[in-house]
Amino acid sequence: MAETKGTTGRKSGMNVDTALVRELAELLGETGLTEIEVEDGDRKIKVSRGGGVAAAPASFAAPAPVAAAAAPAAQAPAAEEAPADSHADAIRCPMVGTCYLAPEPGADNYVKVGDSVKQGDTLLIVEAMKVMNPITADKAGTVKAILVDNAQPVEFDQPLVVIG
Repeated sequence: MAETKGTTGRKSGMNVDTALVRELAELLGETGLTEIEVEDGDRKIKVSRGGGVAAAPASFAAPAPVAAAAAPAAQAPAAEEAPADSHADAIRCPMVGTCYLAPEPGADNYVKVGDSVKQGDTLLIVEAMKVMNPITADKAGTVKAILVDNAQPVEFDQPLVVIG
């Protein structure tokens, strides 16, 4: 019985390192990968995201997609289908998160349609895992379209802003 009280926990049950799972999920968002698998002895953790029917990602990432589908349900499909097809050169989201158009609540948006921007100017922020990630202009030009709303959940590679 003394063997089951070691530092690794009980052999009869599975001990899941939730901090590691969260770290791997964050790494998915940062790198754009769709799957990460880690092996340590006889333990194996696999975290994936995307359009599959995987049990772990569905339960881990379910709140954000459900909120995204529920909030802009009537507008989003029509609004996002056209820009995705007609805005191949749009600045795209590098991670999964929540989009904010202003630096803080009540402040003016970083940019509006018609604004002139320089390369490197902040266009919006994507919050992922409580980290605010500025999304910047990759070229100078005029903001032609903003394809997302404030506080909207965003997906990896989703078109965000068109600069012409």
